[in-house]
Amino acid sequence: MSLILGMDPGASTGVAHFLDGQLVRLDTITPVEIERTIREVMPARVIFEDSRLETRAWNARTKGAYGAALATARSLGQVDAWCRLITEVCAELDIPAHGVSPTAKGAKRGAENFAIYTGWTERNNQHERDAAMVAWPYRGAR
Repeated sequence: MSLILGMDPGASTGVAHFLDGQLVRLDTITPVEIERTIREVMPARVIFEDSRLETRAWNARTKGAYGAALATARSLGQVDAWCRLITEVCAELDIPAHGVSPTAKGAKRGAENFAIYTGWTERNNQHERDAAMVAWPYRGAR
């Protein structure tokens, strides 16, 4: 059996579990649980939304005042660190890990659209849906 993990790192990290190409579980974990989760399930591959791949995450015009831009920068720096953690843990465990930019992942999906697209009808949140969508193209990988 091949387990693929999709991850959307953040203060609330979404995790999607694909077993032999089928979405079988969605979770939301804290950043401190990222490494533990990877080590416990030992997936064949980890696909994660990698904020470091975005060339332009924000600017003062789109975010408004300096304070809002600074808050975005701080948040983005934290997410970048969690992306690095995923990469380093997977390298240590010899698990292939692939970052996908938020833009390449595609637009956010609401629960109804997500259910139609994936067939997943159980309760979920935006972090879990993002984790599933980032790994969706790779769900059948080995």
